[in-house]
Amino acid sequence: MADEKIMNTDEEATEAVAAEETVAEETSAEETAAEEAVEEAPRIKSANIKQQGDDEPHWYVVHTYSGYENKVKADIEKTIENRRLQDQMFEVMVPLQETVEVKNGVRKTISKKIFPGYVLVHMIKNDVTWYVVRNTRGVTGFVGPGSEPVPLTDIEMRKLGVKTEDIVIDVEIGDTIKVIAGAWEGTIGTIKTISRTKQTVTIDMDIFGRSTDVEIGLGDIQKL
Repeated sequence: MADEKIMNTDEEATEAVAAEETVAEETSAEETAAEEAVEEAPRIKSANIKQQGDDEPHWYVVHTYSGYENKVKADIEKTIENRRLQDQMFEVMVPLQETVEVKNGVRKTISKKIFPGYVLVHMIKNDVTWYVVRNTRGVTGFVGPGSEPVPLTDIEMRKLGVKTEDIVIDVEIGDTIKVIAGAWEGTIGTIKTISRTKQTVTIDMDIFGRSTDVEIGLGDIQKL
């Protein structure tokens, strides 16, 4: 009887150990599967277009209140200057066309807006530039689905009178140039970088006693 009890006890102990090992293996397998599931879980990308931004400049159409076109243009240009966004926002324009008007026998050439209520902005789309334009007084939104900015195509730009051809100028990094137009007209500087895509050069300027990189359009410089 004693021997039978000892044998039963040994068998029970062996079965308990085996059960513990089985539970441990199942737990380990579950943990491994959970870790793999976490590692393989895909990242969710933002569906907000303006949050994603864009590295290339494009022309965008902005809708304004009637009669506010020139005011919006001036205010955006002022913000660009104040916030030093010349490397992200390059040009603001109100599409115009010249027409001849004869009044009281006097022939006169005048400029009229091609599309009243619209302003064009050449910029790199990101959170900052979107905010600047969208929060300018007189702006009601960008032209596009859900007021999200949609860049103009080359054909659309030509119809609006926007020139799309590349500017070819014989300059290299290290050349000394003079700014001949724009806010920095008359400034002389040395080229640090050249962007053929954006049609700009970067020069080093002393602004308020601090060295600052300023981006200038190729059409606004002259090689010395």
